[in-house]
Amino acid sequence: MSLPAIQRIEPPTSLRAHVEKVLSAAIISGEMAPNTLLTVPTLAVQFNVSATPVREAMLDLEKRGFVEPVRNKGFRVTDVSDDALRQIVEVRQLLEPPAMERLAGQFPSEQFDELSQLANRIVDGARSGDLRAYLEADQDFHLRLTRMLGNSVLVETVADLRSRTRLVGLAAMLESRRLIDSAEEHVALLDLLSAGDGAAARRLMHQHIHHALGWWSGKPEGGA
Repeated sequence: MSLPAIQRIEPPTSLRAHVEKVLSAAIISGEMAPNTLLTVPTLAVQFNVSATPVREAMLDLEKRGFVEPVRNKGFRVTDVSDDALRQIVEVRQLLEPPAMERLAGQFPSEQFDELSQLANRIVDGARSGDLRAYLEADQDFHLRLTRMLGNSVLVETVADLRSRTRLVGLAAMLESRRLIDSAEEHVALLDLLSAGDGAAARRLMHQHIHHALGWWSGKPEGGA
């Protein structure tokens, strides 16, 4: 099986972190489907690294619930139930939209340009079909915004929930404008935060997270 966007690793990048990042992006986006069997020797050859960082990365992915060990074979990509995904989304809805509403009242204007560039990177990733770049920029964007509220527990909780959210419909969205449309919501959210429109920022963030139960999971949009 050919993996997406595998590149030779240059120091000082951690081999383990690089392998985990590439594999997790492929699993989250649906490029690597549930029940796919992965073996450490095969992955080591594809990444052009030794077996040790691959094995360590697989153990990290196992802790996140992304893979499960298969005796004498390797690791299998796990499936995620609709109920488990809904529970994660429900908790995110309790935390992230109110956080963005609060941030709108204290948004630091001096950081707008840098965040705008990051939001545009998300859009560029969607337009080019580079799902790894899309996901990395998306994670960076949302956690930077959350950190501005100065609550480390909130940041850690949101980061954990986002790391466990599977978006297996992303790969299929490349065939339509839907991924670009959802990516452009980052630009719109930043504009609302900069304008101090907390109520609108909260509504948009709620809509954005809800895509995890619709478009991003390969299903029609709907519901509250």
